[in-house]
Amino acid sequence: MTYESRAQAINQITEREPISVDPPSRLEDIWAVDVFSLSKMKQCLPKAVFKSLKITIEAGEELDASIADTVASAMKNWAISKGASYYAHVFYPMTNATAEKHDGFISTQSDGTAIAELAGKLLVQGEPDGSSFPNGGIRSTFKARGYTAWDVTSPAYLMETDNGVTLCIPTVFVSWTGEALDKKTPLLRSLAAMNKSANRVLKLLGNSNIGTVNSSCGAEQEYFLVDAHFVWSRPDLLLAGRTLFGKPPAKGQQFDDHYFGAIPERVQVFMQDVEQKMYRLGIPAKTRHNEVAPGQFEIAPIFEAANVASDHQQLTMTLLRQTAKKHGFVCLLHEKPFAGINGSGKHVNWSVGNSTQGNLLDPGDSPHQNIQFLIFCAAVIRGVHQHGTLLRAVIASAGNDHRLGANEAPPAIMSVYLGSQLEELFNNIAKGELNDQYSRSGIMNLGVDTLPTLAKDANDRNRTSPFAFTGNRFEFRAVGSSQSVSGPLIALNTMLADSLSAIGDLLEAELGKGIEIEDAVVTVIQKIMGKHGAVIFGGDGYSEEWHKMAVEERGLANLPTTADALPVLKEENTKELFERTGVLSSADLESRFEVYAEQYILSIEMEVKLVTDMAKTVVYPAAMRHLDNIATTVTNLEQMGIHLNRDHINGVAYLTNSLTDKIDKLQSATAKSDFGTTEEHMQYYATTLCPLMKDVRADVDALEAEVALDLWPLPTYQEMLFIK
Repeated sequence: MTYESRAQAINQITEREPISVDPPSRLEDIWAVDVFSLSKMKQCLPKAVFKSLKITIEAGEELDASIADTVASAMKNWAISKGASYYAHVFYPMTNATAEKHDGFISTQSDGTAIAELAGKLLVQGEPDGSSFPNGGIRSTFKARGYTAWDVTSPAYLMETDNGVTLCIPTVFVSWTGEALDKKTPLLRSLAAMNKSANRVLKLLGNSNIGTVNSSCGAEQEYFLVDAHFVWSRPDLLLAGRTLFGKPPAKGQQFDDHYFGAIPERVQVFMQDVEQKMYRLGIPAKTRHNEVAPGQFEIAPIFEAANVASDHQQLTMTLLRQTAKKHGFVCLLHEKPFAGINGSGKHVNWSVGNSTQGNLLDPGDSPHQNIQFLIFCAAVIRGVHQHGTLLRAVIASAGNDHRLGANEAPPAIMSVYLGSQLEELFNNIAKGELNDQYSRSGIMNLGVDTLPTLAKDANDRNRTSPFAFTGNRFEFRAVGSSQSVSGPLIALNTMLADSLSAIGDLLEAELGKGIEIEDAVVTVIQKIMGKHGAVIFGGDGYSEEWHKMAVEERGLANLPTTADALPVLKEENTKELFERTGVLSSADLESRFEVYAEQYILSIEMEVKLVTDMAKTVVYPAAMRHLDNIATTVTNLEQMGIHLNRDHINGVAYLTNSLTDKIDKLQSATAKSDFGTTEEHMQYYATTLCPLMKDVRADVDALEAEVALDLWPLPTYQEMLFIK
């Protein structure tokens, strides 16, 4: 590609005709119309069947297998009435993608006719190949059987594309020997474990009527939009999802003029299209806005139950990518598509609660008197300190390694931000004091009569914290934009279940002494703060002082790369946690380590190949053409008696020679194959190959600043980020 073809692409973008879209429909007219919701089940099912199914969905009781045929028939009839001719068991293997197996509503009859049918046994159970998905050695080709099983707690829905309508049935995915091959099975187990421990603690606190405790999730999805014309000319964006080369433009995000700015018209049309599709699927998209980096945007939903929220988050990523194509964009969900500006996260807002006690992480107006909140918040503090390295491991990926620690992304050190009010309150409790002497919220007068007075929160926000309390929930800010939220939710639910179990033991011991519940709670929190309070930090998470203090004084782990973090999944502390709670077996954890390690290694290998190929076949020829052009021009001028400074030629020649040397070093380093362990394999890639790729990039980016614009072969940052 040359500047002329880039200019042609730019012209096609700027002169493109706006895509014709229908005006937005009223929310009330389209909300969840493509979802087989409880209200639709009530209309379609006999009363007894609906009642049984509702109890399973809302109370978590065992599914009555005898109703499967009735439910399947009603679901099929509803789907066919909406134009569906196929159904699919949708599941979430150990990738960050969605998988689906499509089958037709067809059953041949003995008289040669065919009817549309969905039997109960086909609704309840499917059988995809268990060895063709990442499984960490649990399944192999000669023992490949795997099963999908209907998850009744997440509603079926219709997915409409240009190719037709498909009934999608959320399922779990397990092996023939019972191991979890997916992300949904352990999520459901973690919810069950948390509910059990939470119920025990709530009873000890004096509650008698206790509803099922569930966690809730609201995931803020950040993403970049780049015109497809540019992406097709960037092999790195096309295959790796990020730019492996690219000189920073003169203007990036330093003016802070993109964040919350006016949404570009073309982007807003895209956003509205996405939201209309989300609403039809019952996904409660609430907020959209420009993000900090140019070309970066965000969509955020209202909180939902964790399992449904996880399914909806996967659907959101699918809809963003699919709809972007229609609008001539490519939606980039990589954590760091462009160097030097903000990367993209997926802030997971997480809380726990039920229908009877409400949000258990809501401090209310008087947190010092809310012992229910205090004990659950203390459980979170204990969990993050005890299992902080696990939280780091579940957000580990090659992409997230580029993002963590800068440009509003939190560091790899896991700490808890409570805010000044709660930090002060918990520190007082640690001293044995439970009183009302702590910072309170207030009123802010803006000094202008026509402006309203503002209710001022008791706490500021801290965007450098990986795990911050934000009023009535915790925000896990370290999750990467391309990642499934299931992994973080599994870890959070499981660590909370474990902490509540330990707190239950402590409370029972204190109450056994005959003391009042308030005094017992203070004593338990004192013990937790004494042992785990070091994880609380309200300062600048980016500062060198914090990094030193966290590791040397507080004993917190700093695991900067995926190679450092993933081995946590193999540690005894992790195995004991998941086995004790019944969420994952040792075999499950071992398989997950192997799968995620392989994904990391394969990602780096792919990027190495791209760096090498692009540098040799795209960048190097452009640099040589530039050298040839200017050398010829200088020689011709010298023959005319005009002598020019040769510093530019010498500089480009030096960079070109340096580039070839660095490519050779990178290629030589990739020849190594004698790795003793998977851990050593990852460490070699992290400490040897990744720095060598950065070295190649440094020369390429320097050449981009020197080579004539009409010879530079790749779309530039300036073009990709600012031309919409």
